[in-house]
Order: sequence, then C-alpha cells, then structure tokens
Amino acid sequence: MKQRVLLLHGWGGSDYPHWQSWLAGELAKAYGTVSFPLLDNPHFPSKNRWMRQVRELLEDFRPEIVLCHSLANTLWFHLCHEGAIAPVEQLYLVAPPRLTCEIDTIKSFFPVTPPSDLFAKQALMVTSTDDPYMTVEEAEALQRALGIPMKVLENAGHINADSGYGAWPWIHSIIVSGVDHADSK
Repeated sequence: MKQRVLLLHGWGGSDYPHWQSWLAGELAKAYGTVSFPLLDNPHFPSKNRWMRQVRELLEDFRPEIVLCHSLANTLWFHLCHEGAIAPVEQLYLVAPPRLTCEIDTIKSFFPVTPPSDLFAKQALMVTSTDDPYMTVEEAEALQRALGIPMKVLENAGHINADSGYGAWPWIHSIIVSGVDHADSK
C-alpha cells in the first residue's frame, strides 16, 4: 500500500480498542503510511483549533485517503465550506452525527450544512440503523445532499468500540484494496 492515509477521530478520541486505533496499527504493520494524530483537547474540542490543526496536517502530510469518524465528519464539512484544502482521492465519512447536534461540549461545531464540494474524487458514507447521534432518515437526507454512496450497517450503534467495532476487517479491506467485500463487520 503506497497511499498516505489520514485518520481523523471524533469527540473524545479513538484510542484502543476503537477500530481507528486498530486500523492505524494494521496499516503500519503492512508498512503503510498512516497518520493518526490526537487532535487538540479531544474531550473538550474547539472547532477553530481542530480546523487549524487539520489544515496543517493536510498541507504537511498530503494524504490521498482521509477517514473521518463521528465529529471529524462535521469538522471536514467546515473545512470544505472554507475551501482552503487540497482534494483527496478517497474520503470515508463514518458515523457522522446529525447536522444540528446540541451537545454543549461540542456546540461550536454545530449547526453545519452539507458542503457542495467534499474535496474528494470518491467518497463513501457509512452509517448504522441504530446510531444514537443520527437517525436513518437523517443519514439518508445527508447522503442525498452530499450526492455520494452510503453503506448502512445493521445495529452497529455509533460504529465505535462500545458497539463492538475494534478490529474491523471490512474497513481495512476497503482502504487497502478499494474492494467492498460483503461482510461489513
């Protein structure tokens, strides 16, 4: 694997046993080029600080693949609205929260509107039928607004360690080969 992969975590981070942590290790074991930074103050994030930090990462690391989880999706939307980022080859939006989330700790990120340009040649949204932060109907509306394909996982919660997503071979396969094998878990 010769592509540079940037993994962006959500609120609180994605430390072990989260699938992003697992994926970073798997990519590194295969001598992949991966960046999995801990964004500033992940338990009490600031939209402006995170945007500045990710803009610098994008400029310095120049990833071909960006994989966002949860609040990182909202962050990506803000970066797209700003328009000051270089396009990536592939973008994965995993478990985005609703666009009007009202949790006090992360309120600086909301509301947000779907961007008209995701700054990606290819994009895929991955959601769950029982995500507590976005209903299926909200996910379908977001998918239509973004104009990208969507994969819906059955009963996968917020697609995090709490819902059983530590090792996630499907996402590894997609990142490494670009092939969607039927088994999502």
